[in-house]
Amino acid sequence: MSTLQSSVMGWKQTVSVRLARHTPLQLGRGRDGRPRLVRRPGRLLHAPVFLFSSVRSGSTLLRMILNSHPAVYAPHELHLTQLTAKLDNQYVTDAMHELGFSAEELTHLLWDRVLERALTRSGKKILVEKTPHHTFMWSRIARCWPDARYLFLLRDPAAIAASWARARPQLSPDEVHAQVDRYATAVDEARRALPGHTVRYEDLARDAHPVIRGVCEFLGIEFDPTMLEYGRQPHGTIKAGLGDWTDRIRSGRIQTPRQITSRESLPEDLRALAVRWGYER
Repeated sequence: MSTLQSSVMGWKQTVSVRLARHTPLQLGRGRDGRPRLVRRPGRLLHAPVFLFSSVRSGSTLLRMILNSHPAVYAPHELHLTQLTAKLDNQYVTDAMHELGFSAEELTHLLWDRVLERALTRSGKKILVEKTPHHTFMWSRIARCWPDARYLFLLRDPAAIAASWARARPQLSPDEVHAQVDRYATAVDEARRALPGHTVRYEDLARDAHPVIRGVCEFLGIEFDPTMLEYGRQPHGTIKAGLGDWTDRIRSGRIQTPRQITSRESLPEDLRALAVRWGYER
């Protein structure tokens, strides 16, 4: 190769690096899962993973197992919907508008900084977030982090309803079913719109080894058998509002799921969802 050719190639590489740093586009994935260029909003957090599930679907169990991996930081529920950047008056609204910032984008910047800072403090490489309520804003999360990855955790709707009724005895059966239907419908919408990896709670509870191996493969990390002994690792405070707080999760052991005797009491919408998810024929 001549000196001129070497110089030209070096120049091209330099230009490519500079373009990569400043271009508003980056390689991401479309709704069909195929690679495509997406707009890069200047986030600090790279490829975060969001676990979408209904309440009482085993998301705390899955997050503690993943948090036991040396490369994965899966914190307690973060409730980002309640963490917002507020523009108090028209002056600051106009000022931020002149800079090109809407209230939504300022909130996204706040979320990104908080999660990136938490991941950095953990000393790990991959962040997995599991707040069930975030399922209701799956499209906003996709806008905030175009390179985000997604895990979907399913559970038999009848089992979810029974567990939620035990956790919230003050609710009537109709209220339980309405809340479960709202969560499960949001999970179903996100799962149909976004690419990702699906896990069933029943499979996780009965034989976690192949399930977690599949999740690790999706995340691009090596499976570590010690992850399944999640009780040996610290996972922060266990209390209502931050995730599951019951004795089953506090035991530190993966326990077999409770048996479901019937789905007859489920409303029509939840029974249809159970069929669509493969729990009832």
